Amino acid sequence: MLNYISVLAASDLLGLWIALAAIGGLVLGILVVVFIPFFKEKRAKVATDKILKDAEIQAEKIKMNAKIDAKAQVQELKNLADQDIKERKASVVEEEKKLDQREAGIDRRDQLLLTKETALDQAKANYEQRTADLAAKQAEVQAKLDAIINQLQTVAQMSVQEAHDELMKREEEKMTKEVSQYEKNRLDEIETECDNKAKDIISIAISKYSQDVTTEQTISTVTLPSEDMKGRIIGREGRNIKSLESLLGVDVIIDDTPEVITLSCFDPIRREIARQTLEALIKDGRIQPGRIEEIYAKCKAQLEEDVLRIGQDTVNKLGLTRFNRELLSYIGRLKYRTSYGQNALDHSVQVAILSGIMAAELGLDQTLAKRAGLLHDIGKSADFELEGSHVEVGSRLAKKFGENEVVINAIESHHGDVPPKFVISNLVQAADTLSAARPGARSETLENYVQRIEQLETVCKSFAGVANCYAMQSGREVRVMVVPDKVSDDDSFSLARQIKEKIEAEMTYPGQIKVQVIREVRAVEVAK
Repeated sequence: MLNYISVLAASDLLGLWIALAAIGGLVLGILVVVFIPFFKEKRAKVATDKILKDAEIQAEKIKMNAKIDAKAQVQELKNLADQDIKERKASVVEEEKKLDQREAGIDRRDQLLLTKETALDQAKANYEQRTADLAAKQAEVQAKLDAIINQLQTVAQMSVQEAHDELMKREEEKMTKEVSQYEKNRLDEIETECDNKAKDIISIAISKYSQDVTTEQTISTVTLPSEDMKGRIIGREGRNIKSLESLLGVDVIIDDTPEVITLSCFDPIRREIARQTLEALIKDGRIQPGRIEEIYAKCKAQLEEDVLRIGQDTVNKLGLTRFNRELLSYIGRLKYRTSYGQNALDHSVQVAILSGIMAAELGLDQTLAKRAGLLHDIGKSADFELEGSHVEVGSRLAKKFGENEVVINAIESHHGDVPPKFVISNLVQAADTLSAARPGARSETLENYVQRIEQLETVCKSFAGVANCYAMQSGREVRVMVVPDKVSDDDSFSLARQIKEKIEAEMTYPGQIKVQVIREVRAVEVAK
């Protein structure tokens, strides 16, 4: 029983301890549950404050860096702006210098023109004074002549008419020589002064005015590597430029235009050969009469090859075959010829295409129509060299190369010289009218100019002893090359006067034409 009570007491005590332990655990759990979030919240708050503080510090650093970067960028932009302003100021200063230089050049030119104009006025006044003096001298001579006539009547018992004829003959010979020499000297001086003034005025006008044109030109320009080349082209005492103009048959104009030489000639093929010759001489550097002749021969041969290639390309473009090689050259030469301002080759190709189209519509031979249209103006490629109109020259060329009678009739009838015998001839005539009649295709001015130049050269070549002649300066001057063995120096003056009188009698032209007869003797020996 005691043991049972002891066990029971121990059991109760154990239960009490367990109960107390349970109560303690419960209290401890409650404390843990209550205080752990408090400590976590406090720790989180501390961590948050730290993060915020670190973020503020970082933000402050970023802000400071941004300020520094912004200041650096502003400084860089400021430096760039200062550099740009300096460059622009330098550019403006440079432009101002150029404008000042240009203005000074214009002032110098104006002063030069004023000086030359004053000199020209003075020369004109001197000329008028000398003319008046000459008239006074002539009056004095007439008075003396009257006195001599009276004496002759008394002493020599001559009739008035006989004495008059004798004295007039003597005085006329004397006065004619003096007046001719005086007029020649004064005209040379005045023409030189006028020519220089005209060149200055034209060069100034060209420098102030420039505009693209669509009409045909009668000049070509050659660009020089430097201004020194002009002196080399002129040569000692003008030897090189004289050789160039006499050989090439063009007017070589060397004026104040910087680094440019102008070639003037109405014959486009002659002008093209001259241009190529000058460019080759400038590139070669050896400019002398012998070298000029050698380069001219090469350029002339090269141009012949070019016109042959142009003719071949043209017939290939039209799909035509079986053309004589020489006839192809004549076709290619059309590229350098114009008719009323219209390129002759382009016009011929247009006529060929139009003729072919109309022939195809009518069921005719399209190839033959194209051939007739292409060759209808072939005479224009040789009418500078052969006698007759381009219709007559073209007919002779077509017969020479064995062309079809349809082609020959189309050439002869396209301007109504002969009646058309075939339908294709009528088609070519219509196509020729269509190509020429379209707006802007032709300009009558150039054709009239070329005809006048051709007539001028023909008049000069009609005199005996003339080897060749070239029209220069748009027909205002003609240079006549004579055979030295047939025309003497004294005969040259007489020939110039005869040519002048024939030009005045047979031609209509604006302004004046200067006739210049050139006699040159060459002595050539070959050392072997």
